[in-house]
Amino acid sequence: MALRNIRTMGDECLTKVCKEVNEINKRTKILIEDMIDTMYEANGVGLAAPQVGILKRIVVIDVGDGPIVMVNPVILETSGEQTGDEGCLSVPGKGGTVTRPNYVKAKAFDENMEEFEIEGTELLARAICHECDHLDGHLYVEKVEGELRDVKYDEDEE
Repeated sequence: MALRNIRTMGDECLTKVCKEVNEINKRTKILIEDMIDTMYEANGVGLAAPQVGILKRIVVIDVGDGPIVMVNPVILETSGEQTGDEGCLSVPGKGGTVTRPNYVKAKAFDENMEEFEIEGTELLARAICHECDHLDGHLYVEKVEGELRDVKYDEDEE
């Protein structure tokens, strides 16, 4: 499919609350496919629709087990805590230390509007929380403990 431009910090689209998706049509399916391709091309772990300029409650995540599509996600339960490095495709070249829940249970709809629940720990829990924050107009930089720092990428990865 097509790669989409990733909006970066300062873009007003990243500060808006997204609208719920009521139906999956052809345009929405294309958006989801494009988001997955864009996430992979950018070497990301997750991507939310507002990051590509679409104010809909859709996120895609892949922590190494294949893509997870979450439409209208809602976090049902969290527990524990983990503190670690976090970055964002919308804040390129920067990283920071963020504390998030170590366990997350969420419900969402898949790309066929079939409801499901998902449970995750560690990186998956972090990714679900991070991407859901985007849907409410929040960036991880609001939660950074200390300062944002420059992140160097291996040139072979670009």
